[in-house]
Amino acid sequence: MLEGKNILIGVTGSIAAYKAAELTRFFIKAGARVKVIMTTSACDFITPLTLSVLSKNKVLADFYSPGGEWNNHVELASWADVFVIAPLSANTMAKMANGISDNILLTTYLSAACPVYFAPAMDLEMYRHTATQKNIATLLSAGHKLIPPGNGELASGLTGEGRMEDPAKIVEIIAADLLVKNKLLKKKVLVTAGPTYESIDPVRFIGNHSSGKMGFAIAEAMAGCGAEVSLVSGPSSLKILNPSVKRHNVTSAEEMYEACMNFFPGSDIAVMCAAVADYKPASVSEAKIKKSEGSMELRLLPTRDILASMGKIKKKNQILAGFALETENEEENAAEKLKKKNLDFIVLNSMKDKGAGFGGDFNKISIIGRDHKHIRFELKSKRDVASDIVNKCISLLDCA
Repeated sequence: MLEGKNILIGVTGSIAAYKAAELTRFFIKAGARVKVIMTTSACDFITPLTLSVLSKNKVLADFYSPGGEWNNHVELASWADVFVIAPLSANTMAKMANGISDNILLTTYLSAACPVYFAPAMDLEMYRHTATQKNIATLLSAGHKLIPPGNGELASGLTGEGRMEDPAKIVEIIAADLLVKNKLLKKKVLVTAGPTYESIDPVRFIGNHSSGKMGFAIAEAMAGCGAEVSLVSGPSSLKILNPSVKRHNVTSAEEMYEACMNFFPGSDIAVMCAAVADYKPASVSEAKIKKSEGSMELRLLPTRDILASMGKIKKKNQILAGFALETENEEENAAEKLKKKNLDFIVLNSMKDKGAGFGGDFNKISIIGRDHKHIRFELKSKRDVASDIVNKCISLLDCA
């Protein structure tokens, strides 16, 4: 999977910088094209000449070459299919997390639209420090991939977590990810996201706190695996970056119903993540309702059940997944919904899990399949949760 791929390696000031030579050699051996950029501190641990010989390309460590030629970090970033920063020091990690760009590695990082992998290397207590863990969480929330450090003897003489992962393992991880990225090639995927707004009058509505982050992350992850994605989104200020995702904006549950019933028959996979209103006002006032001294009664009618309607027309070769947000009897209610609506699997998240749910960047889910098996995941960024859901869909396709 690395044959012909453009791999950009970033090397920072760490004793583990010597491993960059082996990392470069492994990528070259796997058929990749490799370029290397370094911080000035990294040059104290391994020479640019060594990495230049191994990569067969000029190594950049400054904005200008000795002859005065400007090194274009934007072109370098656009060249890369993958950007892997290994080793990543605590200092450079902090700068990345805070958008600081005082060297060519950091300006290239801020210009990169490709997948970014980072392999920390530092002493045990530095890695455990709350500031470092916060910076890791920031990079993960940006969609970057952490290659966790291993346990072993450290430069300080201590033993513990902080050793940069073995270069062969780093290459193996990235190759495996690129293999997954072709798993949904030519597949058509429908994803719903965000809330629906059910009008009461021209200025008021019934809605919920859904931001759309989970659904948008799923759409991006599906597209990242090669799928053509139709994203039906309720009101949301979020933006889509992948051109393979076609966004279709709706407001009400009825509009979402119509859009989904239009796209679903031609879809291979549908993941219904939107928080659709279960009820809507029986009548909508044409003028703003004025406040009065007395109470106001609002009569509600049920909206059409999008997921159940799709379940009724689902074909054998289609994958249909739904979400269940529960506050009590979570697993029992989710399992009942799975069966009742003819789903292939259901994603359960609970309002009881601290740090998860509406509006945030993290979620904690369980996936329940037709076989009644429960796969429980720890609290993760919504981007990582999206990858877990995509992987579940891929596993079902492989078994079909």
